Amino acid sequence: MLFRPNPSSGVPIYLQVMEQVKHAVETGALRPGEQLPGIRPLAEELVINPNTVAKAYRELEHEGVIELRHGAGAFVAPNARAKKATDKLRAAQAIVSAAVERLHARGITGDEIRRLFEAELAGVAALSRTGAHRG
Repeated sequence: MLFRPNPSSGVPIYLQVMEQVKHAVETGALRPGEQLPGIRPLAEELVINPNTVAKAYRELEHEGVIELRHGAGAFVAPNARAKKATDKLRAAQAIVSAAVERLHARGITGDEIRRLFEAELAGVAALSRTGAHRG
């Protein structure tokens, strides 16, 4: 297992470790049930603080990518290759963020943006109840 965080990238090291683990799982380099390196040995290998590795592992566990077993270590979750809802939400967050930035740039206030989103969601909900589609 070879992780290579880049301290000068501007991205926090724990996020880099998380992304590298996710990539290894997605590409099959890490398989469900496979054990990840221990926190201390990985921290020593990467020359980073063990708390950084621990934080990455906790976040990966929270996202369902790995399982932490007390006294046994970290293991790739059985269903880790399945696309996670968090990935979908992360992509959606980027879309919402871009929309909000564009609306702010046009002088729309936060309250107005909130009302626009709520009205749009209400419209989508009404259409789904009637079975109609936007087009």
